[in-house]
Amino acid sequence: MRLTKLGREGPGDILIFMSGEREIRDTADALNKLDLRHTEVLPLYARLSNSEQNRVFQPHSGRRIVLATNVAETSLTVPGIKYVIDPGTARISRYSYRTKVQRLPIEPVSQASANQRKGRCGRVSEGICIRLYSEDDFLSRPEFTDPEILRTNLASVILQMTALGLGDIAAFPFVEAPDKRNIQDGVRLLEELGAITTDAQATAYKLTPLGRQLSQLPVDPRLARMVLEAQKHGCVREAMIITSALSIQDPRERPMDKQQASDEKHRRFHDKESDFLAFVNLWNYLGEQQKALSSNQFRRQCRVDFLNYLRVREWQDIYTQLRQVVKELGLPINSEPAEYREIHTALLTGLLSHIGMKDADKQEFTGARNARFSIFPGSGLFKKPPKWTMVAELVETSRLWGRIAARIEPEWVEPVAQHLIKRSYSEPHWERSQGAVMATEKVTVYGLPIVAARKVNYSQIDPALCRELFIRHALVEGDWQTRHAFFRDNLKLRAEIEELEHKSRRRDILVDDETLFEFYDQRISHDVISARHFDSWWKRASRETPDLLNFEKSMLIKEGAEQVSKLDYPNFWHQGNLKLRLSYQFEPGADADGVTVHIPLPLLNQVEEAGFEWQIPGLRRELIIALIKSLPKPVRRNFVPAPNYAEAFLGRAAPLELPLLDSLERELRKMTGVTIDREAWQWDQVPDHLKITFRVVDDKNKKLQEGRSLQALKDALKGKVQETLSAVADDGIEQSGLHIWSFGTLAESYEQKRGNYKVKAWPALVDERDSVAIKLFDNPQEQQQAMWRGLRRLLLLKIRRRLSICTRNYRIKPSLGSTLTRTAKCWI
Repeated sequence: MRLTKLGREGPGDILIFMSGEREIRDTADALNKLDLRHTEVLPLYARLSNSEQNRVFQPHSGRRIVLATNVAETSLTVPGIKYVIDPGTARISRYSYRTKVQRLPIEPVSQASANQRKGRCGRVSEGICIRLYSEDDFLSRPEFTDPEILRTNLASVILQMTALGLGDIAAFPFVEAPDKRNIQDGVRLLEELGAITTDAQATAYKLTPLGRQLSQLPVDPRLARMVLEAQKHGCVREAMIITSALSIQDPRERPMDKQQASDEKHRRFHDKESDFLAFVNLWNYLGEQQKALSSNQFRRQCRVDFLNYLRVREWQDIYTQLRQVVKELGLPINSEPAEYREIHTALLTGLLSHIGMKDADKQEFTGARNARFSIFPGSGLFKKPPKWTMVAELVETSRLWGRIAARIEPEWVEPVAQHLIKRSYSEPHWERSQGAVMATEKVTVYGLPIVAARKVNYSQIDPALCRELFIRHALVEGDWQTRHAFFRDNLKLRAEIEELEHKSRRRDILVDDETLFEFYDQRISHDVISARHFDSWWKRASRETPDLLNFEKSMLIKEGAEQVSKLDYPNFWHQGNLKLRLSYQFEPGADADGVTVHIPLPLLNQVEEAGFEWQIPGLRRELIIALIKSLPKPVRRNFVPAPNYAEAFLGRAAPLELPLLDSLERELRKMTGVTIDREAWQWDQVPDHLKITFRVVDDKNKKLQEGRSLQALKDALKGKVQETLSAVADDGIEQSGLHIWSFGTLAESYEQKRGNYKVKAWPALVDERDSVAIKLFDNPQEQQQAMWRGLRRLLLLKIRRRLSICTRNYRIKPSLGSTLTRTAKCWI
């Protein structure tokens, strides 16, 4: 509508101010679709190539509509403009001290800028300016645009003023003084770079030696920091190329009508992991071209490659200046290409607040101070962003973009950010293998976890807690590998008391851990915080008081605790000549809760079930009570109260003389006259800890199998027992291939001593059809069965031999021969 109205005012070009490149492109597309007669639409903004910008100065016929950013306000004068359309907005660069981001928000322009725009249409003759906002709006706007010192990061200004000795920037008589918050932000950036130090009140700044060097380099402090760090990593040349490129506008051009062609040309220089290295690749290419071509040819080649020649020259000039200062500072410039890690570690020192960690589910990064940004679409990393990145700058337009990005690893950050990192610790715990208290360390920079979880020694962080945990876990609980005699003796003494608790199924004998802690705490030096510290201290202390840390048995037993008799809770079970170790476990619900009999595998065949149902004396009363209570109610009511009858039974019965139930039924019948059927006893209702557990162990005392049924264990391990018996037998005991009795008298049983016990087996003849063998059996029942068959076979073998002689030497009637043959087969 406005264009149509201006068209009726007469000939003349139209200048329309717009806020950005995208808006210009959208408007240009819309106007071109209108197909306005004799009208040319031209864009004008800073990123256009020189040839495209120069089109506005070329003669033309017809009407021209120029769509421009605020670059057309003062930077250049567009000829032939008679009409101006001013929407009253522009993108104004502003630094946010809160987000640490250089923002480009669209803001209303000042009155001075609006008047500048109006002045564009009065150069040739009187023109017309159409403002797309009200006069009241115009009058309410500020008279002038804020000066740049109020809209930019002040780090560079503060650095130079400090280097020149101009004093406190807050007290400097600026025409328009910057906000104190912006000053503080600039100071914090210089502290991040290690350029200055401040006093306790943060009012006086002092240059560090590094800051003095930074002030001499003709680039932004961030970029200067990269160059100085590069000397440590042997990549000064690459750092100078990259920092000088970052100091200027990107020399790569992307004309609107040749975007695909320019992208193809520029793709040659891309690096899949780093946009910074694209500058190095481009620099090397330009160096090769400049050597091979004349000046004019090089200029033309830049145009072919869509490179802005003037920006290339500016890039080279800044590099030359940097190189001169670097030489004066004595920094070595590398001649060989540097490694990826070295280059980007150097760059990191200037971009520590520009790193980011990728979100798992989004194409976004979490940056410093929880900022959220995305990699700019023009980056080589846009399609496949890395897990961690750093960017040269963060710019906010429609969203927060990270421009010029590179892949980094979080472990590269920690060495160069020691002055910025924050450490937090969690889960301090004692580790036996380390002999110290360890914890999980988390390392962050500006809130980003560069180390998510790392195990570290906690001794230097909280020595008091480390001492307490060392005493509680290593000494009180015994979770320590050491050869100290006191430690071994104390554990043994404590184990004896704990064994009494297991035997008696009580937890009121051993003193609590706090008593043991106080014992050690009162005697051990306060600087002992780990096993290493203890060893050093004890080496001295043990010379003066060798028994300083030894327990006394009396101190481990609580006052008033009942004594546990060895008669009631024996350490061994005796069965004939067998002596079997007993162990006790007070752990309700565990498979081996209660009393466990340890049976060596070679003795398993000698152990009989008889007697074990009587339990040990200490649990016998409880067992009898449980058995009486297991009876059906009509029977059980004859024996109430059960404890009294249990006491009476134990006073009358002779333990182990008869099977338990036989003895119990007899005595209860004598006391009450009531006969109890054997089926009335319900063993499944008796608590498990009152039933003996049988554990079969090997020669190293390791458990093979265990269970409540001895016969089930014998059946399951029968093969292993047989192998064991054969293994311990003397040579010649077991034989095979026998046809006659050539082995002398066969003993009824065979015994062989093995270690601390005797292995017993029962030899017998074994039928092998064509012969017999002598083998050892693990019980006399199987011996008898095998012996009968073996003797029969041996006799048959002898008869068959005699029968064969008879049939050869004497004539026998066929009928008699058949009868003898049938008789012989019956024996087979």
